[in-house]
Amino acid sequence: MTHDSDMMKRRAVRDRLFFALKVVLWMLIAYSFATEIELYRTYPHLGQIAYGLNTFLTGSIVISIGRFIFISLYQRQNKKNNRVRGNYILGINQIATLLNVVFVVLGLMWAFGINPKEFLTSITIVAMAIALLFRDYITNMISGLLIMFSDQFTIGDTVRIGEHQGKIMDITLANIMVKNDDDDVVLIPNNTAFTVNIINQSLQNSKKLTIDFELPLAHSYHPETLEKDLVSVLEKYASDVVPGSFQLKVVGVGKDFVHYKFQLTTAKKDTGLRRKLRNDLYLKVITYDAAQAAEKLQR
Repeated sequence: MTHDSDMMKRRAVRDRLFFALKVVLWMLIAYSFATEIELYRTYPHLGQIAYGLNTFLTGSIVISIGRFIFISLYQRQNKKNNRVRGNYILGINQIATLLNVVFVVLGLMWAFGINPKEFLTSITIVAMAIALLFRDYITNMISGLLIMFSDQFTIGDTVRIGEHQGKIMDITLANIMVKNDDDDVVLIPNNTAFTVNIINQSLQNSKKLTIDFELPLAHSYHPETLEKDLVSVLEKYASDVVPGSFQLKVVGVGKDFVHYKFQLTTAKKDTGLRRKLRNDLYLKVITYDAAQAAEKLQR
């Protein structure tokens, strides 16, 4: 935590220095427009470069001020909220980056003597073709921005997105980065978040542990034995599991299988403990299934 705090402080100092440098450079260019008129008349290309740089700096300074105001207002409003959404700040930063790119392009156009309005008018058809070609990426990017400004989940939340479950590490314009229990980082396209069910476990009781499994229909005639076997696993975790919180229930029956759900509540929030419990319970399910198969063969 201290390391992350130090990194944020260094980044803040760097951003302030960069902003001050942009302001100084913008003031120097603005001053040169008033004092070096003859120089720019003699060297028109130099004037174009100065005008293009001034365009970029003006836009970038306004964007930086707007970014600072929006983030400050958000942090002030959520000062007493223990659930500050880092993805909101991330969204503001991403929009600021995109707008800066736009002003970089505009600045380069002016620097090379290209009128942006005439240029955009002349490539309208080409722009439409490019938009169609990169339609999936554009929609994915828009989905990323919508996710960043949503209050459904934030960086650090433990979620289940489709078949993937883990902790959100980052949200980009392309993907949601989720670290699962195996410490693998899974990149989930932003569009996927709008097409599958999402369970935000951080908004629920994070001490609650649920495992889902299926057993062959032929091995499911003794649910009391299955429950007894699963409860036996909890004996070595007696101090870590809330007494009487466990429950085994059938949530579905198929043609050849029965879908079970086993739930319990841990006494504390511990990712390592939950991982061990889940692993031991699944091993017990496998053992039970094998015992039922062996018993059936003996008959």
